[in-house]
Amino acid sequence: MHYETAPAKINLTLDTLFKREDNYHEVSMVMTTVDLNDQLSFEKRSDDKIIIETENQYVPNDRKNLAYQAAALMMETYNIKTGVNIVIDKNIPIAAGLAGGSSDAAATFRGMNKLYGLERPLDELADLSAQLGSDIPFCVYGRTALCTGRGEEVKLLPKPTNAWVILAKPSIGVSTKTIYSHLEPGKHEPASGKVVEAALAGDYDGVIRHMKNDLEEVTVRHYPEVKKLIQNMEASGADKAMMSGSGPTVFGLVQKERQAIHVYNSMRGCCNEVYRVRLLG
Repeated sequence: MHYETAPAKINLTLDTLFKREDNYHEVSMVMTTVDLNDQLSFEKRSDDKIIIETENQYVPNDRKNLAYQAAALMMETYNIKTGVNIVIDKNIPIAAGLAGGSSDAAATFRGMNKLYGLERPLDELADLSAQLGSDIPFCVYGRTALCTGRGEEVKLLPKPTNAWVILAKPSIGVSTKTIYSHLEPGKHEPASGKVVEAALAGDYDGVIRHMKNDLEEVTVRHYPEVKKLIQNMEASGADKAMMSGSGPTVFGLVQKERQAIHVYNSMRGCCNEVYRVRLLG
């Protein structure tokens, strides 16, 4: 039996630069992890089956699950003959812009690497994981990073700062494909370079000042609830509030615990799913 923690991610930046010939968007993103985690356990089977167990009715337990796909890819790539039981204790909201599914898949790459004694380096697992999704290589490392290309090229960075994070997920679903289809890439000046500089300098104010998500203006145009959450969070005292990924989750950063508690309590009045966690990085 082996256990892995799968943390949620947030985007400190999401710059969309241009649309590529392969129809993906070239992006530049600074992402980091927060202390809101799924927990996964891995146990060898006597047959060659992959079994996913979870109590969350919205998490698929078949090939649609990214953790299943990661296990299958590991078995194929490293000629693993025995199957695996994977139990997912789901705490990260689903379809929230927090990479919960990608983080579970990343934990599966790491978990099977340990369970079967493969001793493959994280760089190799991250490269392999890019076959399944653009966010998964970042999640394999589980640290603050600058992610480029379609998101799969990962350059690790130091943790930007100590901070509290308040997350608020409205009860709506957002289609990432729809958001990207209405995007005008290259419309805004990229911010990732400035946030990287601030992170390297340990400059919290600099990180806050330059945070930006190009998808936000598209999402709030289609889902005004997201804009209202951002406004409410900043009015409640967050140093900066912004959408993560394509949404709909909004997060706010603060440095003081008392400030975090105040923002958290305020947001609970306008949103059912609210979390107060530490920035991990």
